[in-house]
Amino acid sequence: MSEHTLNVLILGGYGTFGGRLARLLADEPALLLMIAGRSLDEAERFCAALGGVAGRMPVALDRDRDIAARLHALRPDVVVDATGPFQAYGADPYRVVRAALAAGAHYLDLADGSAFVRNVVQFDSAARGAGKFVLSGASSFPVLTAAVVRQLAAGLAFVDTIEGGIAPSPYAGVGGNVIRAVASYAGRRVDIRRDSRVADGYPFTETRRYTIAPPGAVPLEPRTFSLVDVPDLTLLADLWPDARSIWMGVAPVPAMLHRLLRWLAHGVRLRVLPSLDRLAPLLHLTTNTLRWGEDRGGMFVAIEGRRADGRSVCRSWHMVAEADAGPLIPSMAVEAIVRNLLRGRPPLPGARAATQELGLDDYAASFARHGIVSGARDAGEDASEAAPLFQRILGDAWQRLPPAVRALHAAPATATVTGSALVVTGRNWLARVVRRLFGFPAATSDTPLRITFERVGGVEKWQRDFGGDKFASVLYPGRGRFERLLCERFGPFVFGVALVLENDRLRYIVRGWSVLGIPLPRALAPLGETFECDEAGCFHFDVEIDAPVVGAIVRYAGRLG
Repeated sequence: MSEHTLNVLILGGYGTFGGRLARLLADEPALLLMIAGRSLDEAERFCAALGGVAGRMPVALDRDRDIAARLHALRPDVVVDATGPFQAYGADPYRVVRAALAAGAHYLDLADGSAFVRNVVQFDSAARGAGKFVLSGASSFPVLTAAVVRQLAAGLAFVDTIEGGIAPSPYAGVGGNVIRAVASYAGRRVDIRRDSRVADGYPFTETRRYTIAPPGAVPLEPRTFSLVDVPDLTLLADLWPDARSIWMGVAPVPAMLHRLLRWLAHGVRLRVLPSLDRLAPLLHLTTNTLRWGEDRGGMFVAIEGRRADGRSVCRSWHMVAEADAGPLIPSMAVEAIVRNLLRGRPPLPGARAATQELGLDDYAASFARHGIVSGARDAGEDASEAAPLFQRILGDAWQRLPPAVRALHAAPATATVTGSALVVTGRNWLARVVRRLFGFPAATSDTPLRITFERVGGVEKWQRDFGGDKFASVLYPGRGRFERLLCERFGPFVFGVALVLENDRLRYIVRGWSVLGIPLPRALAPLGETFECDEAGCFHFDVEIDAPVVGAIVRYAGRLG
């Protein structure tokens, strides 16, 4: 019906997830995107505003009414259901699946309901007979999580535990269907794998604390994750039947609203409240109105397993997305499947959960386009006190460090290196007070520099000598609110610093600070560009320390070795 190679009809095409999927695919000239929803006016407005080169066609379509006849008339190649909530599809939840097959179309959805995704297999024979694929749950949970677990489990004989979670940005914009789905199951019993058996789980009434920290990137602040009812709880158990426990959570922010939702869920569990269904509109309004904090989101997956020789292994995968990139991730599985289909790599015919359709490589291009960073950590390799301190914090980014930088931070337990430096100091009286408080050196255009490193029990003491001006600090891995950060202590002051590998430089970014263990406002923390790099095989450093109100305090730069 069109000049395009592939016609993709997106139910809910101008909604939260459908609209993001359309934006992800808008750069494909071979596609015709049929943007479908109840309101033709909304569909037309969305199509008019959609950029890119893909064809677009607004469609008025109500999935609960004339879906079979409309699909037969439209003749799409692929039908994507991005509406929901799939937990509330009523007595005939698979009407879109049947209509798609009857119209000769492939079918995809972004369902997050465990029962809906698992039971789509009932259409396997019909889909195979028609030569079509029917894939349910093509979203972060469970497609991306399953792809990550497969990568983390490489080389292991057994996977014992699996846990993961999504930490959305407070500015992500949560759709009404997502809130209705959460309200439908919060506090109500779900099946969960615990201690090698099927046990009772109650979403939003049990929590875990975790810090998402891709190696070589700025981590998210530690967050509290609450159990959610997602397909992973059962589908990952099918893929890894030996797993003793499987747990998946979400960490909405602000924390105050998350805490309120947990209290309400406890009310449902204790049968003080019948459900949160009636509160869904209020929860949606509150979630999308009260927003503060960093506009960053992320995801983690962690496993524990055993090698064939019985040795235990703990591995984790971390991903962080800035600003508008995070909300796109749930739609990227469908994006990848459609792009694979365009390139002649379609999924096999049949109906099933989409857990085995994609690998992490299928996400790589989209992650790169949107500046999403990810990486893995191995607790055995990274956490051992025998490993260099910076390796323990950087994880697999350690091997990407410039050679001279990696060599300095991998030096023996006690080492002394020499070089030269220049020092520039702030001129106002406050800067002089701070400089003397910390013992920073006086200004000089060129001075000999001597640094002694002492490493004991995973802690490093750096003694710096700038031509007779000496000062020292102690470095160690952060814990608690400074988890996944490098902590540097100057007397009673402790600074939590992110180690960020960027443009062949190792940058130091202050993420928090305290005095005598008392947290201080981040807005008042020291600023300045601080980095290490390799220039012609030599270690170079540039440390700039400024502070709000105080202004420039000191800058020292030079080379070692």
